[in-house]
Amino acid sequence: MKSKKNLLEQLKPLPYFTKSTVYQLGEQLGLMNSTIDTYISRFLRYKEIIQLKNGLYVSTDFYIKNKSNSSYLFYLANIIRKPSYVSSWTALQYYNLTTDVIHTITSVTTKVTRNYVTKIGVFPYRSIKEDLFSDFHLNKGTFNFFIASPAKSLFDMLYFKTHQLRGVQLKDIDYLLNELRIDMDEMDKVERKKFYSIIKNHIRHE
Repeated sequence: MKSKKNLLEQLKPLPYFTKSTVYQLGEQLGLMNSTIDTYISRFLRYKEIIQLKNGLYVSTDFYIKNKSNSSYLFYLANIIRKPSYVSSWTALQYYNLTTDVIHTITSVTTKVTRNYVTKIGVFPYRSIKEDLFSDFHLNKGTFNFFIASPAKSLFDMLYFKTHQLRGVQLKDIDYLLNELRIDMDEMDKVERKKFYSIIKNHIRHE
């Protein structure tokens, strides 16, 4: 059981780890893969690690120490499904452009739409076309994460809310924003201009 404890101790400092990582660390302790599989099952059963998706985990110890840091959850959102960036309502809340409290971490991906329901939260991923998978940046800090600009976050939110802006005209945009309680006065002027530019360009090409 000493090797089991040693293995868990090596996992605790990691912001996330895969099953391959556990195998590599287990091999260094002289453990067989079958034994490591048993340990992983026990770690899950006793809530010592948390499964984010099949083969992807975080130690409960690391999560508890960092759960109040939103950048950690955004970082995990980037890891769970690649490529992706945080956007829509989640990013709008991050930029203080909505007063609604958002409990899920919404991301945009070029892969198929999918939700990951985990012990630490819900991570929805919305599929977007390759040419619209743009205007996001790497936010550097304790945990680095990709997030859409304020303008693109707002565009993505409307894009998915209106089924890819089908049938929406330019004159409808301000009404939709007002209905969704988006405070455009809080958005930087450059970002505001960029938002309307993205909208115009998209509607023109639809």
